Amino acid sequence: MKITDVKVWLVEGVKYNWTLLKIYTDEGVTGVGEATNWPGSQIIESAVKELGQRIIGLDPMRTDFIWTKLYRDLNWIGPYGASMCAISGIDMALLDLKGKALGIPVYDLLGGSFRTKIQLYANYWFTGGGHNEADYVKQAKEVKAAGFTGLKFDPFAHTNYFYGEDLDTNLSLSKLQQNRAFNVSKAVREAVGEDMDIMIETHAMLNFKVAVTMAKRLKELDITWYEEPAGPESADTLRAFRERIDPSVSICVGERHYTRHAIRPILEKHICDVIMPDITRCGGPSEMKRMATMAEAYNVMIAPHNPNGPLSTLASAHVCASIPNFFRQEFIFKDVLWRDTVIDYPLDIQNGQLILSERPGLGVDLIEEEMEKHPGIREHRDGFYI
Repeated sequence: MKITDVKVWLVEGVKYNWTLLKIYTDEGVTGVGEATNWPGSQIIESAVKELGQRIIGLDPMRTDFIWTKLYRDLNWIGPYGASMCAISGIDMALLDLKGKALGIPVYDLLGGSFRTKIQLYANYWFTGGGHNEADYVKQAKEVKAAGFTGLKFDPFAHTNYFYGEDLDTNLSLSKLQQNRAFNVSKAVREAVGEDMDIMIETHAMLNFKVAVTMAKRLKELDITWYEEPAGPESADTLRAFRERIDPSVSICVGERHYTRHAIRPILEKHICDVIMPDITRCGGPSEMKRMATMAEAYNVMIAPHNPNGPLSTLASAHVCASIPNFFRQEFIFKDVLWRDTVIDYPLDIQNGQLILSERPGLGVDLIEEEMEKHPGIREHRDGFYI
């Protein structure tokens, strides 16, 4: 069997474009994948097309060989970023293709299942209203009523630090802004009760002092984790943060730590309790499985980052099915109406869980005509280039 073509589509998602792809072979077996990242989805689109040409004529069953070849070929322009997103999507599509060729699910390719019901936590549930306490409370209750046992949000995100002209001022946050973030978080905790997992996101947008201060304040709300208090650039900075806050406050990082090589210092320095690789960035299902095995050696749990499209959701779930140290998987609670129409089988979400089927590969195929009805946005939006 030989690879004959790779096609790529940008499809509009609720937050930003999905980058979806399909690999074709001379025997008619195909595989689908996703390489979503943002901003700059057109950069990812071009990278997938470039790498797609590099795998024409190769045997798609040699998944680890192709991963390593692309990683080494592209290392000259940097091992992370757009090139790794492209590798991630291709790896996902190759595993889907291989599973379909062999007639088995991807989780069986990865060692078999510990579980096929994947516990989710909700993100992007707060999109209605004016981002005040009352609106957050109302929507948080909707998440709980839907059967989810966990939710995540960034209570700092609407203090204008993303879009302000004076980033230093916004990264600092005024006392009023800090109090507002805390009060919204407290209102959500009171609304959902003590049994609900609450994950607090910071997007690494707070300065060190404010991040420490807010971690100390949020401790009383029994948050499940405090996410990305510092960026991925320095494990030592993250370690310094870990040493400044109460050890009972769990830290979660990893959405921008590409490959096993980037998480190694995080694990070795015992910085986090949970790691959250993103399957469309970290190297695909093959690499996420390797990262999970590394994390297991340090007794660190895995909770995949996943504000992406339906293939990312399914592929992450297949990895989660195959590992012992799984905690939760992120899920976009309020998504575009066509999420389940661009694939031939809708996502099976029941009571806050994703139910995986026994269908081969990822269990779905892409519907070209449906993707073409919702082309990706190719313009500036909300301060970011999509």
